[in-house]
Amino acid sequence: MKALILAGSQEDSPLTKFCRNKALLKICGKEMIKYIIDAMRELDFIDTIAVVGPKDELVSLEGFADIIIDSGSSMTENVLKGAEVFPDSELILIATSDIPMITSEAIRDFVEKAQKVDADFYYPIVRKEINDKKYPGVKRTYVKIKDGTFTGGNIVLVKVDTVKRCIKQAEEFMIYRKKPLKLAQILGPVIIIKFLMGTITISELEKRVGKLFGIKAKGIISDYPEIGTDVDKESDVEIAEKVLCGGIANEAQ
Repeated sequence: MKALILAGSQEDSPLTKFCRNKALLKICGKEMIKYIIDAMRELDFIDTIAVVGPKDELVSLEGFADIIIDSGSSMTENVLKGAEVFPDSELILIATSDIPMITSEAIRDFVEKAQKVDADFYYPIVRKEINDKKYPGVKRTYVKIKDGTFTGGNIVLVKVDTVKRCIKQAEEFMIYRKKPLKLAQILGPVIIIKFLMGTITISELEKRVGKLFGIKAKGIISDYPEIGTDVDKESDVEIAEKVLCGGIANEAQ
């Protein structure tokens, strides 16, 4: 299995005042992205780790990542650039570069659950109560549906040929990935109504996404909130420092 970490510059991030590229923001003296690479290195099923981002900003990753790919102008272009270096038949694990609290256990759990189901695209979701228990006070975007209240993860597992076929079509999904109502509008009026009423199910969403893209999509429920606990603002940095420097992630457990 291949892995791709997205490390493009984010000019709109409030953290760029500390570091030009958020992926290289140091937490406990170590760049965020290196925590993710380290977690992936512990997994025997990942044999290649590629990073896509501005090459001139990622010189510290030379010899650390297997492949560094110069980035384009958008997230979708970067995903496609990353996918193009791998064979169509491969599964690729795509992650953002701002989830330094991710662990190999969390990734393994997600991948093992995904491989029990035949699909083209797998996306992790985490129950609100699980997230609140481990990281109380962390603000996340939640969606209330019939199956429960969930937040999304910051990694996906997808077939390379699926990326190449669907990436342009998926651009709106990526732009609005943290805006549930916008996503619901893309999915259609019936979905909007059921979404607003909280009666939509995971299965219905999977079928609708599958129909839109001509793929099999599967939501994977994860019990590891770090799979979606990203570092977007200063308060997130403080939490990451407590977890990664002081080892006090389990205070609430």
